[in-house]
Amino acid sequence: MKAVKEIEEGVLVDIEVSPKSSKFKISGYNEWRDEIEVRVTSVPQKGKANKEIIKEFSKLTNSLVEITSGLKSQHKTLKIYNISKNEFLDILIQKNPDLKK
Repeated sequence: MKAVKEIEEGVLVDIEVSPKSSKFKISGYNEWRDEIEVRVTSVPQKGKANKEIIKEFSKLTNSLVEITSGLKSQHKTLKIYNISKNEFLDILIQKNPDLKK
């Protein structure tokens, strides 16, 4: 899965965000764009969707999360600290068994 890259501090994760969903969900993997598809309940106004993404990924991984690029785009890169690529992928697959390493 090219959307997740291991770095010294943790991992970088490329995501594609769809707002105004009924619930937060990691919905799949876009192989064409090499991005993990994420659905959020928030609207993309005043950073609400970004805050939800940070909160949910922090809760999911028990790690510090920041958005490193794409603050005003539906295509974002997250930096998740103190986690390996394999640990992150295991968490993702538990949440959505249709995803594959």
